[in-house]
Amino acid sequence: MAYSIFSRKKKLPDVKKSREVLVGENIIRYTLRKSRQARHLRLSVSADASVRLSVPMRVSEKMADDFVRAKAQWVMMRLDDFKKNPSALPPATRADYLKYRELAREIAEKKLQHFNLGYGYQWKKIAIRNTKTRWGSCSASGNLNFSYRIIYLPEKLCDYIVVHELCHLGQFNHSAKFWALVAQAVPDYKMRRREIKKM
Repeated sequence: MAYSIFSRKKKLPDVKKSREVLVGENIIRYTLRKSRQARHLRLSVSADASVRLSVPMRVSEKMADDFVRAKAQWVMMRLDDFKKNPSALPPATRADYLKYRELAREIAEKKLQHFNLGYGYQWKKIAIRNTKTRWGSCSASGNLNFSYRIIYLPEKLCDYIVVHELCHLGQFNHSAKFWALVAQAVPDYKMRRREIKKM
């Protein structure tokens, strides 16, 4: 997401805070992110057992906590699935794609902006796809595509996917030069690459 240098209004940063709720005998810890781009409440559980809730700025912390409590059974089920099988990801479905694509777009955009500070590349469009076997791609015209399922990945693997596609803007191949670019932001990319192949 690019901000115009001609904008008169200062863009205030999103608010990110760690929260926890008690549901029965279970404590659910989650990261609450209040975003100015968010239009709905989006809850996700990643394979590293991190729980994230993205909400519009107007949503109070109490409303966020109540929403997590209402979804507690689903959260606990997903956490249990990942505990039994860390590589267990939900199957790609159109319903989940429609539900989570904006959250995936928000994650991809923020990570691209962050990592691109060290690269300075330019891309045309960011698209979120309902792909089953491909995590991301970069077109010859400079468009970046990501699977909505990046929302389920551990943070370090999501970072790797974003950096991988970002670096294709500098090297549209998998040459040594390309991997050298990836290593600038993700020095342990080989390990992360092996992990992502198991997902």
